[in-house]
Parts: sequence; C-alpha cells; structure tokens
Amino acid sequence: MLGLNKIFAKRQDPTYRATLYFKIGEEQGTRALANRFYDIMLTAPEAAELLAIHPQPMDSIRERFFEFLSGWLGGPPLFEQKYGHPRLRARHLPFEVNQSMIDQWLFCMNKALEKEVKDLRARKAIKQAITPLAQHMLNC
Repeated sequence: MLGLNKIFAKRQDPTYRATLYFKIGEEQGTRALANRFYDIMLTAPEAAELLAIHPQPMDSIRERFFEFLSGWLGGPPLFEQKYGHPRLRARHLPFEVNQSMIDQWLFCMNKALEKEVKDLRARKAIKQAITPLAQHMLNC
C-alpha cells in the first residue's frame, strides 16, 4: 500500500505534472509513442534504410525505446535502472549514422508525435528537444 501512496503523492507534485511524461499520458502515452514510432518505421518507404539496420523482430528494441523515453520525458528512469546511463552516442557508434539516417529517424518520430501527442505544447517541446539529440548521433 505504501507504494501506491508514493505514486499518488508524486502525481500531486506540481513538478511531476509539468513533465512531458505526464503531459503525454504517462506510461500509456509514452508506450504508445514508442510503438507508433516503430510502426511508422515498419511501413513508411521514407524509412526503409533505417528499418534495414534494425534487427527483427523489434519487440525488445520497442521496449528499450519506451524505457528510454520514460526517463527522458521526466518519468521513471526505467532504462537507467536496467542498463545504466543511456550513453546514446556511444551506443550508436557501431552503426553508421549519417544525415540520411537522422532524417529518417526524425521523420518517424515527428509522425509518431503528430499521431500520439495531443497536447500541442508538449509535442512542440519534444520536437525541439529531439532534433538536436538526433543530430548528436551523427558519426560519419
């Protein structure tokens, strides 16, 4: 019962309610965003090169992306709890990340945001933050 009380108290905290995680629907919204991202990657011809470098099936990568987004958006730090610091650039160094790959990734993410994030301010804030993060992955 104590765990539920902590969750309830956290949800009443104004700083928690100001997080993007909260604004997009907490766990359900974050999971929907992560899944929509990969659904778009699977079906959009514009992301064919990006899809080709992802191992199939993508169940585990969907889960890791959800876990990363959870913490990155201000929710529970699920990725860090399981794997440690995200070290995104280091984790992506084994892959050729050129501008085309970044553009394809941003295409999928922006489409997913448009479909899943109804709060326009939250959507805009995520887009503004995710673009430089994606550009930081450039390694060739």
